[in-house]
Amino acid sequence: MHPWLTRLWQRRPAWLTPSPVCLLCGGTGVDLPICAGCEAELPWLGGHCSICALPLPTLDLPCGECLKRLPPFTRVEVPWRYGFPVDSLITRFKHQGQWPMGRLLAELLGRHLAHAYSEGLPRPTALLPVPLAPRRLRQRGFNQAQMLARWLGDDLGLTVRANWLQRISETPAQQGLDAKARRRNLRQAFDLATDAQPAGLHLAIVDDVLTTGTTAHYLARLLKHHGAERVDIYCLARTPSPGNS
Repeated sequence: MHPWLTRLWQRRPAWLTPSPVCLLCGGTGVDLPICAGCEAELPWLGGHCSICALPLPTLDLPCGECLKRLPPFTRVEVPWRYGFPVDSLITRFKHQGQWPMGRLLAELLGRHLAHAYSEGLPRPTALLPVPLAPRRLRQRGFNQAQMLARWLGDDLGLTVRANWLQRISETPAQQGLDAKARRRNLRQAFDLATDAQPAGLHLAIVDDVLTTGTTAHYLARLLKHHGAERVDIYCLARTPSPGNS
């Protein structure tokens, strides 16, 4: 934009840019389509495992599973527990194609990550969305993880490598499976594209929800096997352990 046009836009009257409407209650937002009250009532994560972000009563200590077997990823960054209304927003975005819901969540996740970077979290070289199998991609029409990664890349100035991770086999949906079934389901499900070059890089895998961490585990292990220096996981929400919701 020409400099004089930029100055003119910066001096525009307020009525030219009305406040956005909150997607949750219909009230008035500030700079995002969510009001201060609804944002404050989101299920913010609170205490969690310092590695896998499992909700815990304590803050910044590793959970028992991570102590027993260190995962191949370094850290999970996630703002919310998987609970109302975030679970509803994700469902409307992921399964009903309501993209404004996903865009709002991506912007809030971007703010969470920007704060984490300012507090010392290393910025990754690139973002890698979790891939969908071709048949599921055709059925849904879009990959929600890829959309989240592109929005985050735009907001945070990060490169997105949308096709480095590939799903090479059709598997049943992970939803509703226990940890053992998820591991069996995803064995040999992923591979790297032939032009992927993760060696020596710090990479962040992007997904919507982290449940058992099985998908994150397999993808991070794959990247580390091919020389990635560090792998983090960025997602919208983390589910609690069964019985601790």
